[in-house]
Amino acid sequence: MIEQSKRTPTPNRFNLPGVIAVSIGHFVHDIYSSFLAPLLPLLIEKLSLTLTQAGLLSTVMQLPALINPWIGSIADRLSVRWFLVMAPAMTAVPMSLIGVAPSYAILLVLMVLAGVSVSVFHVPAPVVVARMSGNQKGLGMSFFMVGGEAARAVGPMAAVSVVALMGLEGFYPVMGVSFLCSILLFMTTRNLPVTSTAVSHVPLIDTWRQMAHILMPITGILIARGFMHGCMAAFLPTFIVMTTDNLWLAGVGLTIYECAGVVGVMVAGTLSDRFGRRRLLSLSLIAAPISLMLFVYVKGWAAYVMLVMTGFTLLSTTPVMLALVQENATHSPSAANGLFMMISFLSRSAVVVIVGVFGDLIGLKPTFVLFALIGLIGLPFVLKLPHDK
Repeated sequence: MIEQSKRTPTPNRFNLPGVIAVSIGHFVHDIYSSFLAPLLPLLIEKLSLTLTQAGLLSTVMQLPALINPWIGSIADRLSVRWFLVMAPAMTAVPMSLIGVAPSYAILLVLMVLAGVSVSVFHVPAPVVVARMSGNQKGLGMSFFMVGGEAARAVGPMAAVSVVALMGLEGFYPVMGVSFLCSILLFMTTRNLPVTSTAVSHVPLIDTWRQMAHILMPITGILIARGFMHGCMAAFLPTFIVMTTDNLWLAGVGLTIYECAGVVGVMVAGTLSDRFGRRRLLSLSLIAAPISLMLFVYVKGWAAYVMLVMTGFTLLSTTPVMLALVQENATHSPSAANGLFMMISFLSRSAVVVIVGVFGDLIGLKPTFVLFALIGLIGLPFVLKLPHDK
């Protein structure tokens, strides 16, 4: 249960200040974790990486997701406030040092360190938001995901701009902003009900059994969506550079994609409270593959329209699934979210390597088309989800 303070609203009311505070933390944290994709073309050139090696960087960053369920289990019994406060700075340091990494091995180490911090933040934060959202969990998850998607929209342009001014190896001072942001987050969460205590410890296997009817279909959806997400999140800037030879345009393209995602997560989570989780997931999983395939083939302004549509539909599914998990997790909500985040991160990271391999073999354009078609496989899994409450 979340401890209630005098300032805490009744359980069924939406705690807007608290949700916004955690969303700010999400923004601060994820702006740093978004640096890899826009700088990947420069890292490929500097260290002479293959696309397979480049894809492995993202995968290695996701590996700490294996411990997500255990982090969630701990968060069900301990205070999660320090997780939220410290994670932005913990992620910023290794992500700000990628430009000075002298070898591929050091780059891999930095990705592991950043990945641990990503897990420490993302497992308990949605649980805190869910408890603050009362009966509007979809809306709460939308606010939370807006922080992350806005960060990934701002992050690429920030990274490209700083590199343009200071060079790739002079990029590291940007970590200083994260320390100020952690202090700000510390101040804004002092009076928020973010302490979690559990009456009894529920083994992870029991949490899985309780949530299997939700998590198994979601796993299918996440894997199918992961092929499209891997293309866009890891290789969109590289794809644009290969087709336009313009790094700045690549940063703009990723920003457009992520900005569309900000709108998507806000709209989808809110609408799912009213029209149902399954219906929103179905619409997204139909529109996203079609938009991605059109983006690959059309030119000029039409390509950016399709890029907007792809970001809007592809990224809008996460708050809906987060809400599904939290409203069905009657025991150990953090552990349940840890299982979900582990599946989510691993499904994305595993396919990024596959995207890189296929990109080396057949080129990125055919790879994008192939994996867009695979994205349609997620539709049957939506039908296996329980009907909306």
